[in-house]
Amino acid sequence: MRDCKIVSRKFELENSHTLEVAKANNGYASLAKMDEYSPTDMIQIIKDANLRGKGGGGASAGDKWELMPQDSDKASFLAVNCDESEPGTFKDRQIISKDPHLLIEGIILTCYSVKVKHAYIYIRGEYFQFQHILQAAIDEAYADGLLDECDITIHRGAGAYICGEKSALLESMEGKRGHPRLKPKQKEPEWYFGNPTLVNNVETIASVPFIIQNGSDAYREFGTEKSPGTLLFAMSGHIEKPGVYEYEFGVSMMEYINYFGGGIKNGKKLKAVIPGGVSCGVLTARECENLTLDYEALRSIGSSLGTGGMIIMDEDTDMVEVLKNILEFYHEESCGQCTPCREGTGWSDKIVAKILDKKGTKADIDKLLDLADVMNGKTICVFAPSVSTVLVSFIEKFRDEFEEAL
Repeated sequence: MRDCKIVSRKFELENSHTLEVAKANNGYASLAKMDEYSPTDMIQIIKDANLRGKGGGGASAGDKWELMPQDSDKASFLAVNCDESEPGTFKDRQIISKDPHLLIEGIILTCYSVKVKHAYIYIRGEYFQFQHILQAAIDEAYADGLLDECDITIHRGAGAYICGEKSALLESMEGKRGHPRLKPKQKEPEWYFGNPTLVNNVETIASVPFIIQNGSDAYREFGTEKSPGTLLFAMSGHIEKPGVYEYEFGVSMMEYINYFGGGIKNGKKLKAVIPGGVSCGVLTARECENLTLDYEALRSIGSSLGTGGMIIMDEDTDMVEVLKNILEFYHEESCGQCTPCREGTGWSDKIVAKILDKKGTKADIDKLLDLADVMNGKTICVFAPSVSTVLVSFIEKFRDEFEEAL
């Protein structure tokens, strides 16, 4: 398998988090391109590269950048999403702990492109130690004069999963409850205190320096036509070598699992994979056999690539227990704003608990599917539809285990 390191190139270097090591390894070299390209030129380069958001949705980053006003009298802002509360996902913390200066470099380029003077990094509340590493890097950048044209502020969240949703993130930054906002009818930027704001994931921003430095064609040499570039895929669960490994989109899932992860732990057989964090539909071992890791392939079988957080499960895994674990999380983390989500997550959690207690009936399994239908597409954000996807995929693919547990 060929070398595909774009974001993780400096991860293995000693003291890779320092400015000295970053600069000794071509860090901040891409900033010279700001003398060569206009802001609109840079946006076009990002569009030509088809950089897709790496926080879960996979939307075009360049299209989002283009929504930001280039000639407004109002201040504009950048919000970098480092909430990373999705179970099974732990890639962004690798960037902020191993190469925070790459993120800062990407922020500087992005701010120049969308004419922003102040960027915020919204970081998960539990990432306390990583916040200190990131703040030290920001302080180094200030001392070196790298942040003369834009300011960077870390905004620490309070550990709410829903604040990974971009509008809830901004509500939290404004000092309010992290409740998602109603979506506008037309395409427009996000708004922070009434000012146009761009929200992008950490890895998305960290990919920008390579693209600006080497050009869109260099980025498109990796991956597929519709999913170009690379992703930091994270593996956890029943795998010999859990961790974060960068590779290009379009790689065979099983080849990736066996090459980087060393195969299933203790030589057991693969039973199931959650491909991109727990909000993605579960896949059976058979579905994984000829599957590639890219947005289109995962969507075609009713799941999604999400953040690339793969949870590997071996042949001895109790899928009813796994679903109960996931539903407990969703029950706890629902913000409660929408009734189908608030009630549906709690109700489904209790029904699965009833099944595990050997008190369930077949009617309870059907009731879970009814709840999934009620939660899908009837709420402000995608939290409840994600729970719906999880419920349906587990029950449809492993219904025999649910019936055996009755």
